[in-house]
Amino acid sequence: MAEWNPSLYSRFEDERTRPARDLLARCRLDAPEGGRGLRIADLGCGPGNSTELLFQRFPDAEITGFDTSEAMLDTARWRLPNCRFERADIGAFEPAAPFDLLYANASLQWVLGHDRLIPRLFAHVAPSGLLAAQIPDNLTEPAQIAMRDIAAEPDFAGLLSGMSEAREDVAARSSYYDWLIPQASEVDVWTTIYEHPMESAAAITDWFRSTGLKPFIDPLDEDARARFLQRYTEEMERRYEARADGQRLLAFPRLFFVARRR
Repeated sequence: MAEWNPSLYSRFEDERTRPARDLLARCRLDAPEGGRGLRIADLGCGPGNSTELLFQRFPDAEITGFDTSEAMLDTARWRLPNCRFERADIGAFEPAAPFDLLYANASLQWVLGHDRLIPRLFAHVAPSGLLAAQIPDNLTEPAQIAMRDIAAEPDFAGLLSGMSEAREDVAARSSYYDWLIPQASEVDVWTTIYEHPMESAAAITDWFRSTGLKPFIDPLDEDARARFLQRYTEEMERRYEARADGQRLLAFPRLFFVARRR
């Protein structure tokens, strides 16, 4: 995929950060005030919005954000000069030492094979430490289905043959429990459905342009990309009914888990 766009991603920063706050609220660590002595990793840190929450909660901890996008990392470094940021692929994450908190907000969906990934990441957590993750679980929502439907239309099928988001199909909550519990003293798994009021169908398109739409529009030239986005906005107009105030509710299910290492 083309490079990620921090400014476009950050347009809906409050909505994107809300699940990160909810996840962090369930992370209980035995540490001095400020988190002195803790090693914390933010996997898929993006422009640093989730890392900033970690820094606010644990200002004295050693916090490192990891991402594959240099543009995102540059934005995060500018935003949080007191934290470290390094380029790393979650699927090949092999730190030299374990972390007390391995935190992943809306990033694990881009790595396939969660039955192998989750236990492997958990192995990099220190005893009594936490693996905490929030994973978008919205592939069956209208906004996601529309992407695949449009890609299969005659205007785009030849350009996007076989294209998909290359995202992991999120498993049942019980599966994540089973993958974690052999190494865990406790596992908390839950799902939350957020309902985001969006001012227009075009706003829904803007939301996904920086994430889910990227695999579909990045391979297209400028003209085809504009046509795809126009078709997508038309579908958002049709598939998301205007509410009483004229806004459209974007339902966004997300799966969460927090596991403590034995």
